[in-house]
Amino acid sequence: MDDAEDTLRALLVLALAGDNDAYAAFLTKSSVRVRAYFRRRLDAFPNEVEDLVQETLLAVHNRRHTYRPAQPLTPWLYAIARYKLVDLLRAQSPRRAIEVELDDDEAGASALFEGESGAAEARRDLLKMLDTLPDRHRLPIVLVKLEGRSVAEAAAATGMSEAAIKVGIHRGLKKLAAQASKRR
Repeated sequence: MDDAEDTLRALLVLALAGDNDAYAAFLTKSSVRVRAYFRRRLDAFPNEVEDLVQETLLAVHNRRHTYRPAQPLTPWLYAIARYKLVDLLRAQSPRRAIEVELDDDEAGASALFEGESGAAEARRDLLKMLDTLPDRHRLPIVLVKLEGRSVAEAAAATGMSEAAIKVGIHRGLKKLAAQASKRR
């Protein structure tokens, strides 16, 4: 474990015990790490970085009681940042959000396109196949099956009826299955 990790963890533990100066130092040092995390991933959207840093720090503040001092701090911090990033990307493009969710490489290299493994190839193939579907089929699958939203949430997000979401999922999955069987 590195010194920066130990320092951040010690500051948060002190902050959780009521030390306001330690909390201010924790937020300042965390913001540097979170900002670097977002800059590596959002080179095409530099204007979004500061907003995401602030949203992440607010989420850290609201979720600080969930941190367990015996656990490493950085993965906890980056998990919160990652959720904020995925939320932003979902609003811009569900496909881009899926790519980020599937990419677990903290160094920033995309497992979808580098060092192809069987799982990475399958993910890439799924994304390509989803791109072939019309929005009325693709969006319900992405929102309900991949993002885990409810049918009602997907309907509200797309402006479609709940019945149309269910039909879109059914027909979309049927088309994906047909495409997959042709590839064999």
